[in-house]
Amino acid sequence: MNDFLWVEKYRPRKISETILPDNLKEIFQRLVDAGEMPNMLFTGTAGLGKTTVAKALCNEMNLDYILINGSEEGNIDTLRGKIKQFASSVSLQGGYKVIILDEADYLNPQSTQPALRGFIEEFSNNCRFILTCNFKNRVIEPLHSRCGVYEFNTSKKDMVALCEQMLSRCRDILSKEEVSFDNQALAQLIMKHAPDWRRVLNELQRGGFTGSISQSHDGHLGAIDALFEHLKNKDFKKMRSWVVNNIDTDASAIFRSIYDKMADHIKPQSIPQVVLILADYQYKNAFVADHELNVVACMTEIMANVEFV
Repeated sequence: MNDFLWVEKYRPRKISETILPDNLKEIFQRLVDAGEMPNMLFTGTAGLGKTTVAKALCNEMNLDYILINGSEEGNIDTLRGKIKQFASSVSLQGGYKVIILDEADYLNPQSTQPALRGFIEEFSNNCRFILTCNFKNRVIEPLHSRCGVYEFNTSKKDMVALCEQMLSRCRDILSKEEVSFDNQALAQLIMKHAPDWRRVLNELQRGGFTGSISQSHDGHLGAIDALFEHLKNKDFKKMRSWVVNNIDTDASAIFRSIYDKMADHIKPQSIPQVVLILADYQYKNAFVADHELNVVACMTEIMANVEFV
C-alpha cells in the first residue's frame, strides 16, 4: 500500500528533504546534528509536514518510535495502555524512545490531555513526546509549557520559495512515475493547494491515473478574484456556485486567500470587519459538520456587511 500511495512512497526520510521554511529546517537539522530531542509540539494547518518531520527526526537519529493517532485512539485507557507498554520496554536501538501523538488537539481537554502531562513527566528518563496539532488553542496550556512549540504555518514571504521546491519535487515524481505533465497546469495545481503538500501529492496522483497532468485536469481552479466580484455584486447564486466548485479546497485555505487579497477588493474601513468575520468562521471550521454551509455563511456575512472597492 505504501508503494501505491504517493504521499507515503515519496515521504521525505530526512530533514534535508523536507519542504519547510529555512529557519524551521535549520532548527530541526541542528537537533539531528546534536543527537538530542526535547519534547515538542508541532502546530499548523493540515499537510504542512508535521508528522513527516517527526518521523524524519526519529529515522535520522535512529530512535525507536510509536505513532498514536489522537483522533482515533483518544480514549484515556487506550492511550495509557499503549504509552506505558511502549515506554516501559527497553529500546532496541539503545537510546531513548519517542512517542509521536498525532492530532493531539482531538484529545479530551478535561481528561486525556491532563493525564498526558503526567505521562510526559513519568517517562522523562527514557521517552520523548512529539505532539502534532492543527489548532494549538485546543491543546491545554500545561502541555504547551512542557514542550517546545514549533509553528509550521507558512508566511507569504516563504511561500514562493516553497512552491518552487514543491514544483521541482513534483516534476521529479512525475518523471519517475512516467506521467507526462504541462508545466503551467502543474504550477496551478500547486498554487491552488499550497501549502498543503499532502493534498498536492494526492491531487497529483489522482491526475496521474489518466497518464498526464494537463490544463484540462486542473482547469476547474476557481479564481479568488471572481469570488470577490460575486460578493461585491451581492450575487448569492454565483457565490454559492463558486463555493460548491471549490469545496474540495480546505476551507481554511479559502479564508486565507480572501485575507491575502482583500486589500485589493475591499475598502480600507471595512478590512478590520472582514478580519473578524474570517477569524470567527475559521474557528468554527474546526467544529462544524457541514463545511460548505460554514463557508457560504461566512461569504454571506461578508457580502451583507462589507463595502467593496
